[in-house]
Amino acid sequence: MRAVVLVGGFGTRLRPLTNTTPKPMLPVGHRPMIARLVDRLARGGVTEVVLALGFRPEPFVDAFPDGRCGDVQLTYAVEPEPLDTGGAIKFAADHAGIAETFIVANGDVVTDLDVGELVAAHRRWSAEATLHLIGVDDPSAFGVVAIEDRRIVDFVEKPEPGQEPSNLINAGTYVFEPSVLDLIPSGERVSIERSTFPLLAARGSMYGVPTDDYWIDAGRPELYRAANLDLLRGVRRAESCQPVADGAIVAASARIVDSIIGDGATVGADAHVVDSVVLPGASIGPHATVESSLVMGSVGEGAELRRAIIGADGRVAEGASVVDASVPPPAPG
Repeated sequence: MRAVVLVGGFGTRLRPLTNTTPKPMLPVGHRPMIARLVDRLARGGVTEVVLALGFRPEPFVDAFPDGRCGDVQLTYAVEPEPLDTGGAIKFAADHAGIAETFIVANGDVVTDLDVGELVAAHRRWSAEATLHLIGVDDPSAFGVVAIEDRRIVDFVEKPEPGQEPSNLINAGTYVFEPSVLDLIPSGERVSIERSTFPLLAARGSMYGVPTDDYWIDAGRPELYRAANLDLLRGVRRAESCQPVADGAIVAASARIVDSIIGDGATVGADAHVVDSVVLPGASIGPHATVESSLVMGSVGEGAELRRAIIGADGRVAEGASVVDASVPPPAPG
C-alpha cells in the first residue's frame, strides 16, 4: 500500500527552529518526526511513501540518501507552486501514479493510531474516504464532523466557537479511494478540508473512525515540546526514548529533569535543564537555567530561559534572561 504524506508547510508556528530545519525533519525523541511517522505507516502495511513537498527536497534526500526509511521506499513530489492540502494530495498522487486505495497523513501529526485498523474499517464499509477522528475539548480550531452510525454527514472547517457539530475533529490521517482525486482539479489550489470533504459528506461516502489514541498536532511549540517529552513519560503505546542521546556531553554536576538532550548537544557544569528539549548540536553554558524551552542554538553561562525558543543561529548572552520569547525573533508572515 502507498501513502501520501503532506510535508509542504513552511512551519511558521515553529520559527525560528524551522528557519534552518523543515518541520518534519525536527527530531521527536532523537529521530526526525517524519521517520517516526513513516515507521507507523509501515506497521500499518505501507511500503511506499510519497512526500508531498512545497519546496526543496534536499534536506529529506540528505537524511535518506538511499531513498528509503527503514523498509519503506520514499519518493518526492515537489509542487511547482503552493497548492494547499487538496491540490498537494492530487499532485503527489498523480506524480506517483496512484490508482488504488491509498493513505494520506499530515506530516506534523504524532499519534499511536493503528493505520492497519483504519484501512480495515475503510474496506469493511466500502467507503470512498475514511478519516481518523479524535475528540477534543475545544474543536473550533480544527475540522469538525457530525457523524451518524460511522458515516460523516457534515464537515465544518474551523467553525465559530459554540457552533461545532460535535467535539470530534479531523485527526490528519485518511484512507482514500482514487475516486476522491476526481473531485480535485489538477494544478489548482484546493483545500481538502474546505472543498473536498464537504462534497464527500454530502454524497454519503465518507466515514469516520473515532479513537482515544495518543494524538498531538506537533506544529505548535508547546505541543512539539510535549510530543518529545511524552516519550519519557510512559504515555505512548509502543514508543519511548532515552533522555540523553549517546552523543551528547552533559557535565556530571548538571541537573537534567524531564528533558531531552539531543545528539552532539552540550550541557555545562551546574546547568539546570527542566521540562525542555535541547536539540542536536545545541549548547547550554555552565550555571544556565533552561525551563519549558526549546533550544537549537547556544545559551551562555548563567543565562535564564523560561518558555523560550532558541533557533540554530540564536545566541543568548551570558547572564541574559529570555522569557516567553524567541531568539532570533520570528520574521513576520
